[in-house]
Amino acid sequence: MGDVSKEENKNEESRRFFAGPCDFVLAAAEPDHLESLPLEAPEVAFWGRSNVGKSSLINGITNRKGLARASNTPGRTRQIVFFNMKDQLLLADLPGYGHAKASKSEIKSWNAFIRYYLKTRCNLRCVLLLIDGRHGLKAIDKEKMAFLDEMAVNYQIILTKVDQNKDDLEGLVKEVQKALKKHPAARPEVLASSAQKDVGLSQIRNFLYEFI
Repeated sequence: MGDVSKEENKNEESRRFFAGPCDFVLAAAEPDHLESLPLEAPEVAFWGRSNVGKSSLINGITNRKGLARASNTPGRTRQIVFFNMKDQLLLADLPGYGHAKASKSEIKSWNAFIRYYLKTRCNLRCVLLLIDGRHGLKAIDKEKMAFLDEMAVNYQIILTKVDQNKDDLEGLVKEVQKALKKHPAARPEVLASSAQKDVGLSQIRNFLYEFI
């Protein structure tokens, strides 16, 4: 009973925190824009393929409908968007990757910006790397995992849209966990979520709340 009550209290604490004030801070399009951001608060970043559900997950975690806005054209947003949770946690929404219409020069420029961001944000605690739970790891996802390993940036895999997985979700989780053993910067656990069905959101809130 004690463990159950402790878990319930943790869920309620994190739920209340993420239901509190959360304000748009900045949409950074180039390195100079990052200089105006505060460095005191811990920071977490959301990253994933275009159309993986980043905006929906951020909105679900913060109990809001329109905080993070998805573009009608996947991959169109080329800014890092920051949100401030009560001056205690910064959320960074990184541009999605894997969009087919981007030129090589554009991709090179965006990658350089994200590399700069990862190198200079000294209070960055973790990157939440979102993987489409309908399809599992793609080559582009593995490429970004290797990139985060190279940068020595701690990251947490989160499967999205798991309510739409009609095959073997448990098998997919095990498959991803096995792949993570080859990646030194990755956390070993895989979190599964669905923003539409409120699956796994409390677990993600608890995970983020630990950084405060």
